[in-house]
Amino acid sequence: MNEYKYPLEVFWDEGSEAFVCIAPDLPGCSAIGDTPQEAVHEIETAMRLWIQAAASLGRELPTPSRKAA
Repeated sequence: MNEYKYPLEVFWDEGSEAFVCIAPDLPGCSAIGDTPQEAVHEIETAMRLWIQAAASLGRELPTPSRKAA
């Protein structure tokens, strides 16, 4: 998974009553799921669409960041 190599963050959101997965390097790119695994699976589609939209606007893609150990 995560063919794009961007770091992901997954957390429980009480308001949504769901797990949320975000790609911090891609502003506004997020997905939700009933399980952490489902949220990560859904972020793949969200990242693909985010990247396609950025490319269609001629925007340069951010370099994937690396989390500190």
